[in-house]
Amino acid sequence: MLRLPTILRKSFSMKTRQRLDYRNKLILAPMVRVGTLPMRLLALEMGADIVYTEELVDLKLMRSIRRPNPALGTVDFVDPSDGTIVFRTCAQETSRLVLQMGTSDARRALAVGMLLQSDISGLDINMGCPKEFSIKGGMGAALLADPDKAANILRTLCSGLDIPVTCKIRILPDVEGTIDLVQKLAATGIAAIGIHARTRNERPQHPAHPEVLRAVAQAVDIPIIANGGSKNMHCYEDLRKFQLECGADSVMVARAAQINVSIFRPEGLLPMDELIKKYLRLCVDYDNAPHNAKYCVQSILRELQETPRGKRFLQCQTLQQICEIWELGEYCRRKQRELKTMGNSGRAEVEPSEALAKRQKLEDAAIAITDEFDGIICRHMPFLRSTYPSDNHLPKTQLYVHAVKAGKSPPAYETQQCDKLFRSICTYDDQRFSSSYWEKNKKQAEQGAALVALLHLGQLEAEVLRDNGSLLN
Repeated sequence: MLRLPTILRKSFSMKTRQRLDYRNKLILAPMVRVGTLPMRLLALEMGADIVYTEELVDLKLMRSIRRPNPALGTVDFVDPSDGTIVFRTCAQETSRLVLQMGTSDARRALAVGMLLQSDISGLDINMGCPKEFSIKGGMGAALLADPDKAANILRTLCSGLDIPVTCKIRILPDVEGTIDLVQKLAATGIAAIGIHARTRNERPQHPAHPEVLRAVAQAVDIPIIANGGSKNMHCYEDLRKFQLECGADSVMVARAAQINVSIFRPEGLLPMDELIKKYLRLCVDYDNAPHNAKYCVQSILRELQETPRGKRFLQCQTLQQICEIWELGEYCRRKQRELKTMGNSGRAEVEPSEALAKRQKLEDAAIAITDEFDGIICRHMPFLRSTYPSDNHLPKTQLYVHAVKAGKSPPAYETQQCDKLFRSICTYDDQRFSSSYWEKNKKQAEQGAALVALLHLGQLEAEVLRDNGSLLN
């Protein structure tokens, strides 16, 4: 059997893949911290035809490493400095997935597009975000003020990529200016254009301007994707109503889908708890970051965060803790064990590249690494702030009080930083303690080291720590 080289197989599969059609589609809009894999998959299940990622900046994608993850069945783009998942996708969404990129440079955008195009079906350039971060970097709405630069980016991508290219803009203060801009961008070869029906300076509380989109739609031949109608979207029919008001080919939904992604269902909205459970199962199945899952559930709960259950939820730091509230605790435990057995390395296994190289060197030299290697008593213990009711209960405070009562010198801490991660050594009573869990800041690393000391001194029970997620080995 003739086998093509990998690069040719990828090129062949992209050219034979059905090209994404942007006409008459319901689309999940790009939303920061919302458009991650679990929410995109749930949107597709609820009836969305196309899903966009959150905006991902070109430089961050360029620095990431592409890693297939067989345990999850995903492709991950990983930040090598701290193990953060920059972008995660899977085969279930590939044919309907558009990645939105933040960029201000045509050549850089093309380099990233070529890196990504085998894992997505469309690339969108953000030309409408009014946030200061985007504008200062020459991205987002800053490109509206430089149409030639915006057109050059799109033209470069359209000529260099095998997948369709689109952009998302905001309307300009006058209709004629908006039409001129869209015509200029359409001439670059883009497959469609998303238009938020507000100006750069307008916010969600301001009324949308569907009449501007109607005028634009009549002036160009490419599909117009209407966005900005969430304020008046409460059910599926409202999506279609906004599409008709704008005279648009398709409609893109942001905030209304963030609140309840089942708005894409023609049959009607799902009850809130049923929706949250569906979302959390996907978070568990795809090892989603707990802080991201928490943010999305907060968006669904809204004012219910002030209820007793909502307040318990707000204290959660781990996916396990969140799942317990919605009676998915056992499912989460079982699935996490299964994924670990299959080789999935989650946040708990992250090591900075420098430390990883050092450990690999030791292993290659056949030096046994034990729990007390180098005289340091070491356990794998993350610091989870939510498990401590007050500052008086924090590990460092507990260890200090223990030292005072025992008439010992107070503990001292020395912290090591590798890449963006931290690990601390606690010296107390002529012994050294450290957690092998790399934390994201110095304070958390010190608390983790104190936690190991308290466990070793018998001040804390291992079973309790395992149950709350603070002891991983």
